[in-house]
Amino acid sequence: MAASADHIKALVKSHSSGDDVGFYAVAMQVAAKAARQGHHHLAGELKDLVDAARRQSSGSVVTPIAQPRGEIADLVSAAFPVVGLRDLVVDDAIRSQITQALAEQRQRHKLMEQGFHPVHRLLLEGPPGTGKTMTAAVIAHELDLPLMTIRLDSVLSKYLGETGSKLRLLFEAVANQRAVYLFDEFDAIGGDRAGNDVGEARRILNSFLVFLEQASSESIVIAATNHRAILDRALFRRFDMVVSYRQPTPDEAERVLKARLGPMGRGLRWATVRKSTEGMSHAELVKAAESAAKRTLLAGEHRVAQATLIDALAERSHASGG
Repeated sequence: MAASADHIKALVKSHSSGDDVGFYAVAMQVAAKAARQGHHHLAGELKDLVDAARRQSSGSVVTPIAQPRGEIADLVSAAFPVVGLRDLVVDDAIRSQITQALAEQRQRHKLMEQGFHPVHRLLLEGPPGTGKTMTAAVIAHELDLPLMTIRLDSVLSKYLGETGSKLRLLFEAVANQRAVYLFDEFDAIGGDRAGNDVGEARRILNSFLVFLEQASSESIVIAATNHRAILDRALFRRFDMVVSYRQPTPDEAERVLKARLGPMGRGLRWATVRKSTEGMSHAELVKAAESAAKRTLLAGEHRVAQATLIDALAERSHASGG
């Protein structure tokens, strides 16, 4: 039988709650399972039915934006980002990885029909403010999906049973509601910790690894951390893709500033500005640009002066310990 008991329950739940996106996602999982079992005719028929239903619903009904409901609403916050890939300033290697993940997700049905899974488990690691959270937002926007950010303070409990139950609930949502699920500051779960709580930490991590291994490829699970060195080594092989971030080069810093300032940055001598960006993260550069722009507007001007931007960069660098 192509559909498991879990698939059937998920189909009923999504149908009863009016969650068309979740219903189609589970149906495609059933089609993928049928293909893996050699039932290619059934898999093709299921896919054709889902595609036809999607076209009909998109042509006649405006699908409401999905919001988390019930118990899951206490564990995630939903957002619907508007930043796209063109807004993300990263090096070519990172852009290539993100583009590959997007391409596999957009053509996931073709891959799943042949028994392959698209990239759907990503680990983003690197210094603070280098674009990890923005990458999750970009992926959500490019795939026209909600971004569900996990509230780790609500998930983690001093009682193992509670944390395990909450993790199970989260990954049930991953299976039932197609979205991008972001575990930010992931080292809170994935850290290879020592001390009195090492047994407890290991059990929580093991639970997460089991759920991650079984995660639906219809959704994208993203873990982001500033502290790669403290992550448990077992984690890395469980992710389909590991993306490593770094501080921007002077040229990338210029692109970040230009993008945020827009027309207000015209006429600046960027060769001079670049000298003031050393060691600053993407987030710090954006904050400095915003500070310079606000000062300019409050002074009744419409273009940022060279000295204003350099002062804002220096202040931001000093505030962050640079």
